[in-house]
Amino acid sequence: MQQRTLGQQGLVVSALGLGTMGMTMAYGPTGDEAGSIATIRRAHELGVTFFDTAELYGLGTGSNEKLLGRAVKDIRDKVVLATKFGFDLSDLKRLGTAFNSRPEHIREVTENSLRYLGTDYIDVLYQHRVDPNVPIEDVAGAVKQLIQEGKVRFFGLSEAGPDLIRRAHAVQPVSVLQTEWSLFERAVEDKVLPVVRELGIGFVPYSPLGRGFLTSTPKPASEYPPDDMRSWSARWQPGNFERNVAAVEQLRALAAEKGITVAQLALAWLLVKGNDVVPIPGTRSAARLEENVGAVSVKLTAGDLERIEAILPGGAFGSRYPEQMMPTW
Repeated sequence: MQQRTLGQQGLVVSALGLGTMGMTMAYGPTGDEAGSIATIRRAHELGVTFFDTAELYGLGTGSNEKLLGRAVKDIRDKVVLATKFGFDLSDLKRLGTAFNSRPEHIREVTENSLRYLGTDYIDVLYQHRVDPNVPIEDVAGAVKQLIQEGKVRFFGLSEAGPDLIRRAHAVQPVSVLQTEWSLFERAVEDKVLPVVRELGIGFVPYSPLGRGFLTSTPKPASEYPPDDMRSWSARWQPGNFERNVAAVEQLRALAAEKGITVAQLALAWLLVKGNDVVPIPGTRSAARLEENVGAVSVKLTAGDLERIEAILPGGAFGSRYPEQMMPTW
């Protein structure tokens, strides 16, 4: 497994990470804790050292962080654990749209995360979403204090725009920005990515496989249960769904010519964007994990990249989130 450096503060991780959100929420039935732990441990056997969780993924119970903590208990010093704060989870009816990045709340969430993960330090602490009611300088200052206390090693932002990235970085150096980026989602390329690279900040693309659209054969929204976000995502709705399927079939043909899968093609496309990019595809399946890790050795030619661009020049059809959940850059 290749290693990559994110930011300028010494954060070194595997070229591919593992996102754990789907192990406890968002993608249909969960509960196979043993299977999820086995997948996390298999990831480490394959060279993955970067594992991503969040307070949100446990819906305030810590379930996702606890699961990850149990999985890496015996290898804690060999892995990099990233978690996140920033949501108000007191009312789950407002899930994903209510924020809380007040300094006292950041500390409370961090102390909970340390306990849930079973560790005395968090490698990367992200602000999960920008809080419009709290100055970013106060957020960066709170994380800076936690770093000085040794409870956190590196500061990260998620879904932040250029101005906020600059302002936060001036208070506490930001090591990494996590934002959705994939063949299906290209918005970061215009304004965000240039600023990140100007400041020497690493980039962690989440949902690098289009929330599963770029893996196996997708189903229309109506065939997913209500607790699966694909049941309401615009990209799975009639009209958009058919156009996205057609694009993926063209990608599948290109991948077949290279003897790889669409998922491997999509991950390789991100990996070739720069050594400062580390995607974190999520999966509960050890077999899917092994497929994803295989992308690290895929070589894409200039011709391959041109064909991919012709198939999806601006990303997928349909927005990635409902309007009320979209970040404002």
